[in-house]
Amino acid sequence: MVKTFPKLRGRIIEKYGSQVDFANQIGSTDVTVTNKLNGKYDFSMPDIIKWCKALEIGKDEVGAYFFADELQEN
Repeated sequence: MVKTFPKLRGRIIEKYGSQVDFANQIGSTDVTVTNKLNGKYDFSMPDIIKWCKALEIGKDEVGAYFFADELQEN
């Protein structure tokens, strides 16, 4: 199953207007952000924490943004 992270993509646009601006904010590149959002690279725990802080995602929302695809698989 391919991960797509639609809710996460939407939050990035909502908060930053573009993926490039978000990547700059978190000290990353657009290519790295794209690869993570396309499932080419997994998110590490430090990634998740950094992204949640930048996107103002609460602890109770992490699953919906980062693990929804896995939860729907069953």
